[in-house]
Amino acid sequence: MKILFVHQNFPGQFPHLAPALVKRGHEVLALTSETNNRPSPVRVVKYRKPEEVKLEPRLTKMYAEVSERGVKAARAARQLRDQHGFVPDVIFGHPGWGETLYLREVWPEAKLLVYAELMYKTTGLDTDFDPEFAKGTLEGRIATTARSAHLIQTLVQADAALSPTEFQASTFPPELRAKITICHDGVNTARLTPNPQASYTVPGKDLTLRAGDEVLTFINRSLEPYRGYHSFMRALPDVLAARPEAQVLIIGEEGQSYGAAPPEGSWKQKFLDEVKDRLDLSRVHFLGRVPYADFVSIMQVGRAHAYLTYPFVLSWSLMEAMSAGAMVVASDTAPLREVITDGANGRLVDFFDIKGWSAALTEALAHPERYQRMRQAARASVVEKYDLETHCLPRLIEFVETAGGTLG
Repeated sequence: MKILFVHQNFPGQFPHLAPALVKRGHEVLALTSETNNRPSPVRVVKYRKPEEVKLEPRLTKMYAEVSERGVKAARAARQLRDQHGFVPDVIFGHPGWGETLYLREVWPEAKLLVYAELMYKTTGLDTDFDPEFAKGTLEGRIATTARSAHLIQTLVQADAALSPTEFQASTFPPELRAKITICHDGVNTARLTPNPQASYTVPGKDLTLRAGDEVLTFINRSLEPYRGYHSFMRALPDVLAARPEAQVLIIGEEGQSYGAAPPEGSWKQKFLDEVKDRLDLSRVHFLGRVPYADFVSIMQVGRAHAYLTYPFVLSWSLMEAMSAGAMVVASDTAPLREVITDGANGRLVDFFDIKGWSAALTEALAHPERYQRMRQAARASVVEKYDLETHCLPRLIEFVETAGGTLG
């Protein structure tokens, strides 16, 4: 078959699937933004960057922006068809930025598959979860509703959709839910494995940490409330006071990826300033973005790993940490309940219970022997349900090939 992947930041969710389909003899191409310079496992063509949409109605501006990106992607697709004769059997795209909106007008016979990552809602998910930041205004509800319009439009057009978790699939309307197959992107459990010889040297400091040391880890793409940075930082002073030998490794950039920007400065600095007078900052190491090999080593070195999230997309890093044998203390929110059973393969703590977080993290650092079985169970659960090679990748291949008619 001829298969076209569409993602503004390709390979995105498809770094393993795209090359696996090439190995199976399919012709695979990816359509991505001209601003995307990430290495690609398959041949890439690029569409032009959309012009800035200048509109006064800020609440509904997003639909105009994603629609404009969809136009650019469609024009690039038309050029692929008319000048290069490329007609895909299957299109598999992430609809989040609008790129798939108009591809049916170029290739009406192609099967359209979309990655159903999350449907935004005004209640019951991320937007009204945290009372410290949720505004609950009519304007905010309008903006959230407008943000979901293109996702609904794309899923209506699609022949089938894929969602990585049951929770994420459940956010879509019941009338569209029947189109969604659930399969995670997969975890390379052969690489992300416990390593008693692991070590990590903190950049710029004379500090090398090794597996077995008293290390607490935390990771966000960006240090922001959506991933519980504020709860973690508020719990940290009591943890470090109780554990004077503990070291803390915090991975994440200064900025925001999902939620709103702070009124001023950065979320990182705002919540650090809130507690810094009660912290031994010589033991708190902000690492920024780290190379993937360093991330693996950090997960292998850590004695306890904190992961929090609003009811939102589940991070790859959570399953990767579990695969590496981390003792995960996670927020008791819907995405985590699907993966972690409290007391079996990790701990679940109320997102807002700061004293509960301090106690749980302190306990995990103080008594690693009590949690050895839990760490083993965490890895076993990921190997069983989310292993890339034995579980997820075969199902992902089947999803694409069945849509194209080569299976079934």
